[in-house]
Amino acid sequence: MGTRLLQRFLPIINNTFRSRSNLNRHGERIIYAPTNFIAVRNYAKGKDKGKEKKGKSTKIEINPAMMSEVVAVDKIQERCKAAIEKLKDDFAKNLSLRSTTGSIESLPVKFEGKEYELQELAQIVRKNPKSIVINFSSFPQVIPDALKAISKSGLNLNPQQDGTTLFVPVPKVTKEHREALAKNAKALYIKCRDSLKDVQNDFIKKVKKQTGISEDLAFNVTKQITAMCDDYQNEAKSIYETKHVELVGK
Repeated sequence: MGTRLLQRFLPIINNTFRSRSNLNRHGERIIYAPTNFIAVRNYAKGKDKGKEKKGKSTKIEINPAMMSEVVAVDKIQERCKAAIEKLKDDFAKNLSLRSTTGSIESLPVKFEGKEYELQELAQIVRKNPKSIVINFSSFPQVIPDALKAISKSGLNLNPQQDGTTLFVPVPKVTKEHREALAKNAKALYIKCRDSLKDVQNDFIKKVKKQTGISEDLAFNVTKQITAMCDDYQNEAKSIYETKHVELVGK
């Protein structure tokens, strides 16, 4: 482009030189250079011009010593760990691909306003690999509640009643059964996650109610409570994702 511009203006420059040439009184030729040149600058457009770089989020460092000045850190950890352990326990008892005797034994049954494990109310025996027998001869009045609990267990069981005895066929592992278990796994995970959020909210409220502490301390402790509970939520999510892959294979 620069060459074309030079070729275009060269005749004009030459003519200017010739037209303004003159002789001085000594017969010497004087050449006047033109003074009306215009400088042109081409600006390259940057690809990222005007764009701001997004900053990375800063990880909150948890300082138990600082937190303990305002809240009981051990209580936060205790409640969070209890929620995680309950999630693991629920997964182990209720989300087996095979309906084991153990899953049936620990099944919670509400009876007369209280909650019991099924094994506390009946005798449970695995008759063969395809059938489980539950004998309610000691507490026949609990059978309706037991049937209700089995129906809502997500174990895909269809018990048949004969007097005070339930015969429970062990179902084959089907795609539908896997999907049902995965759905139950998600529900249990969400319940755990909500419990952890409750812990977080409870202790943040306690911080806000504190008097005699600086705003900076209250702010920092609140952030650290959130970070601590987030760590437990991430752990719960990891447990759920592992179980989900185990159940549905993806």
